[in-house]
Parts: sequence; C-alpha cells; structure tokens
Amino acid sequence: MKCPFCNAEDTRVIDSRPADENTAIRRRRQCETCGKRFTTYEKLETIPLMVIKKDQSRVPYDRSKIEAGILRSCHKRPVSTSEISNVVDEIENEIFSMGDREITTSEIGELVMNKLKALDQVAYVRFASVYREFKDVNTFVDEIGKLLKTQKNGK
Repeated sequence: MKCPFCNAEDTRVIDSRPADENTAIRRRRQCETCGKRFTTYEKLETIPLMVIKKDQSRVPYDRSKIEAGILRSCHKRPVSTSEISNVVDEIENEIFSMGDREITTSEIGELVMNKLKALDQVAYVRFASVYREFKDVNTFVDEIGKLLKTQKNGK
C-alpha cells in the first residue's frame, strides 16, 4: 500500500479490526519512510449476478423469486418449509458455483425443475406447466407420461 503522504511503497500494518458490521476490515498503517500513520479499509468486492430474461433484459439475481416459484408449486403438498429452503439453497449453490456473472432464466428454470422432480412430482408438474407454458391438457398428459416413463425406468 502506498503512503498517501510521501508515496513510498513500504508501509506496514500496525492494527487491524473489523468494521462496518464485519463486512470490512479497518487497518491502521504506518509508512516506513516518513513515519506517518493512515487508515485503510478492505472490503470484499462483489459483482452482482445478473439474470437474463426471455426478452434479453437483465435484472439482478433475486433468491426470493426462486423461493416464491417453488412455494407456489408446493402449495398444499406434503413438503416442509425446511425442505423448500434446502432446495433453494442447493439451486443457489449450483448457480454461484458456475462462476458466471450472468445466467438465463431458462437455466434457472431447468435447475428448479430438476430439484422439484426429486422433491415432489406434483409440484414438478405444477412448476413445469407455468415454466414451459403448457397450452392445453395434452401437454400436461405428455409431461406426466415422460415422468411416469422415467419413474418406470428407475431414473
């Protein structure tokens, strides 16, 4: 860290402590050349994850939207709130472990459907009906047929 007084590059930390409710570190430094002291703050740099919608607009990632979609799908189903919370955590972990700064709503939708399929098949079909914009009863029947076929094959 350069000294703000003499621009020397040789400074040392003489004290560190948490700041801003543990979201930053406050450091007292002393210049080895001129002896003057100064304070620096170190914060984690966070770049927000952006979600690319169907119309190609971008909005900041919002966990509550995933949670709301899953809650609606699981309404009146034997799925506990802790199970829903765990599924949302798993989805969020997968999203952030991808390491990308942008993700499409279709990628998020597929992740949600995969988790719901394992959690509750009725909730899965409910979510799929909205996500895939089922147009008629035949589309429902086709999706349920696929579900039954994978269940029959042991997948």
